[in-house]
Amino acid sequence: MFAVLLFLFLLPAWVSSARAADPDLATAAALLKAGRAAEAFAYLEPFEDAQAGNPDFDYVFGLAALDAGNPGRATLALERVLAVNPNFAGARIDMARAYFALGDFARAKDEFRAVLGQNPPPAARAVIERYLAAIEERETAKRTVLTGFLELTLGRDSNVNNSTSQTEVAVPALGNLVFTLDPTNVKRSDGYSTLSGGAEISHQVTPGFGLFAGAGGSYRANSTEDRFDTKSIEGRVGVAFPGERTLFRAMVQGERFYLDHEANRTTRGIAADARYSLNPATFLTGFAAKTAYRFEAPGLDVNDFDQVLAGVGMIRLFHEGRSALAGTLLGGKENDIHGRADGDKDILGLRFGGNLNVLESLDVFASVGGQRGDYARENLAFQVTREDEQIDAVVGLVWRLSRNWSLRPQVLYVRNDSNIQIYSYKRTDASLTLRYDFK
Repeated sequence: MFAVLLFLFLLPAWVSSARAADPDLATAAALLKAGRAAEAFAYLEPFEDAQAGNPDFDYVFGLAALDAGNPGRATLALERVLAVNPNFAGARIDMARAYFALGDFARAKDEFRAVLGQNPPPAARAVIERYLAAIEERETAKRTVLTGFLELTLGRDSNVNNSTSQTEVAVPALGNLVFTLDPTNVKRSDGYSTLSGGAEISHQVTPGFGLFAGAGGSYRANSTEDRFDTKSIEGRVGVAFPGERTLFRAMVQGERFYLDHEANRTTRGIAADARYSLNPATFLTGFAAKTAYRFEAPGLDVNDFDQVLAGVGMIRLFHEGRSALAGTLLGGKENDIHGRADGDKDILGLRFGGNLNVLESLDVFASVGGQRGDYARENLAFQVTREDEQIDAVVGLVWRLSRNWSLRPQVLYVRNDSNIQIYSYKRTDASLTLRYDFK
């Protein structure tokens, strides 16, 4: 009913039939007035590429997209209209409705208030006020949000200890004397099961300030190689500063990692991340973190280091946000604390990934990444300065069984190449995960 009232009051008189080769906008307008938005959208969609930039077409197409349930497409078309005619109240109020449908209430309010400032007709004013009241109600309900998940994973890992496949190694510092590696440092394959979960609570104190806290944990049990069983517990607490187009968060975080049921290492640090919206479908991202890694197992504290890491990226949404592509460039440094054999480490990495919605309940996802590590100190035993190059790739499916349940089969491949052979390894991990999300 909102759409019909707005269309009757605000559809400009200049919408008329065009050349025979162009879409008949009068026909599309008639379909909209009759409440047949899906038919109007289907009729106009094939003409979008050729007609984009024609404000007559863009307005009718944007309205058809919105009322047919495609608010993301509607914002793109209506943005083109407002770029040509920023005072067109009809397009601006429909843009506000599109933002409302997308859940972007801040922008919706801005657009609705801009139209109110143009003294719209009483019927349009009443509709706007009802939308603003609905936004206030939803924003109040969303001030405190609790989300979480539980996962059960079954899998097969070709290299549960991330180790070389070589059983012997020659040590140049000892005249290339050959040593047999301890079995714990040689590649081992096994089946495994993992139970993991986590939760986060956020509270919006004011429209521009919020608090959040979260915690999680996981336990992985190998079928036979139980000396490589792992578990971890992590937590974080922070502040958030949402804006019209931005979101900035800062936090303190920590984790404790266990190997074979014994404390292996702890991490503690601070981190920040940011997101900027170029438009409803395109986001710039960035992050920075400083983390202290401290090893607790006897004799391993020589490997302690402090890490500084930062990166920038971009996310592009498609298909009304159901599909996405993303890329991230990162760099950083590990600072040696207690004289580890290879010293400091410079880090440079790149990652690309995305997901494609192929069916209403099925997504395909994939990512590939690469990272280079250049160490600062010559390794005395192997008489070279260590250099590592790692690539990893993952591909899988997400099948949404219901609103809360999903099933995720995936295959992960990792390859680390090093000029010190004991650090080179390959790993393939195939798994199936059952997940429950609560929110």
